[in-house]
Amino acid sequence: MSQDLSGRTIVVAGSTSAAGVAVVRALSQAGARVAAVDILEDRVQELSGTYPSVAGYVCNLADLQAVEDLAASVRNDLGPVDGLIHLVGGWRGGAGISGQADEDWDFLHTSVLTTLRNTSRAFYDDLTVSPVGRLAIVSAQSASSPTADGAAYAAVKSAAEAWTLAVADGFRHPQGGKESPLSTQQSAAVIFVVKALVDDRMRAAQPERKFPGFTDVSVLADAVQQIFGIEAENINGQRLPLTAGQLVGLPA
Repeated sequence: MSQDLSGRTIVVAGSTSAAGVAVVRALSQAGARVAAVDILEDRVQELSGTYPSVAGYVCNLADLQAVEDLAASVRNDLGPVDGLIHLVGGWRGGAGISGQADEDWDFLHTSVLTTLRNTSRAFYDDLTVSPVGRLAIVSAQSASSPTADGAAYAAVKSAAEAWTLAVADGFRHPQGGKESPLSTQQSAAVIFVVKALVDDRMRAAQPERKFPGFTDVSVLADAVQQIFGIEAENINGQRLPLTAGQLVGLPA
C-alpha cells in the first residue's frame, strides 16, 4: 500500500538509472518533493520535467564540496530533507582474485562507497532531526557470499553496508539508545538486499532470459515508500531482502 509522503522532501541519488526512475516516480506519486540527483544533465532534466514535484540537480557525488553545495541548494529550494535514497553504483568483475583490476576497484570504490559517504555526511543532520528520517541503500547478496570473480564488487558493497550500519548507530544513540535514551527513535538507516535488479528494458533486450532471483525495480520502489511508514526502531540497521516478487522482513 502506498504511503502518503505529502510534505516530505526526499533525495534520490543516482536518479536516472532504471531503479532511480522507478523510485522517483513512486515517491512523486506518493506526494513527496523529490530531489532527483545525477551527473547526467540531459537525463536529469528529462526526469524532472516529467513530474511537477520533482526537482533535478546535477552533481558529481564523488566530490564532497559539490555534495555539500548540493545539500545547501536542496534545503534552500525544497526545505529540510527527510530521506536519502542512495542508488549510485555499478558492476565490475574479474577473472578470479588475480584478475581484480585496480581500475575496477577504483571505479567501484568511488561510485559505490565514496558517493555514499559524501551524501550521508552532507544530509546526516537533516535525517537526524526529521520525524521520519530515512537513509536507504541497495546492496547485493554477494556481499555476504562473495565469489572470487566478484571480489572487488562484494568487498565494496560490504563496506557500504558497514557504513550504513554505522549511520544507523549514529541515529540510535541520540534518539533512543537503551543506555541513555534522549528521545523516541525517529530516524533509520536500512539496507535493501537483492541478487540483482531487473527492469523492462533489460527484459526486452534479452527476451529469452528468465532473470531468476532478480528483483524488479518496481519492488524496490514500493519498499522505499514503505520504510517511511514503519517505526524507525523496527528497521534501523536492518538488512531487508527484496525477492523477485515481494518484500521480505518488512514489519507490518
